[in-house]
Amino acid sequence: MRDTAKHQGLRNQLANVLQAKGITDNNVLNAVRKIPRHLFIDSSFESHAYQDKAFPIAADQTISQPYTVAFQSQTLKVNRGDKVLEIGTGSGYQTAVLLELKAEVYSIERQHELFKKTSLFLPKLGYKPKKFIFGDGYKGLPEKAPFDKIIVTAGAPFVPKPLLSQLKVGGMLLIPVGDKTQIMTLFIRKSPKEFEKHELGDFAFVPMLEERN
Repeated sequence: MRDTAKHQGLRNQLANVLQAKGITDNNVLNAVRKIPRHLFIDSSFESHAYQDKAFPIAADQTISQPYTVAFQSQTLKVNRGDKVLEIGTGSGYQTAVLLELKAEVYSIERQHELFKKTSLFLPKLGYKPKKFIFGDGYKGLPEKAPFDKIIVTAGAPFVPKPLLSQLKVGGMLLIPVGDKTQIMTLFIRKSPKEFEKHELGDFAFVPMLEERN
């Protein structure tokens, strides 16, 4: 897997673009500078890897726009050792960012093709979540709850109650809510029964796949 000085230069340029767009968390920017994003997409499209745009990957899914990944990562204020549940492993790029932020990551993927591919690929780059799960993101991961942070990387038509219930008090759920376009929505658990809600603007994601019986 080839990672050259040219790739590093392109990553530095991308980090500068994200900084100009309002990403100020140096840990997030350093993750962007370090992770070889071109290895997460088909090599024939390598020239697109460091542009600030989403790009198609396997199973009719996309690798998210770098700004979106950086925005979600910055908004969650991920700290070293945070227990983070990621809904939608996808290409694994967001997973890698969370791991660079020194989180303890549990990642769920609904598409079996992507689950198999990414769970083999990420360890080859040295990225090892606590657990990869092939399953239903709407249900979360109750056996490993509660979580400090939960990040959803697909557009959800509604906020799944199990995800809210699996947050620690003080924990944060960041989820894009809506159909064709989504509103990035942050929930902070203030008490066992009370949540604070913040709407953070419009984004576009592939749909979060429907629940399985």
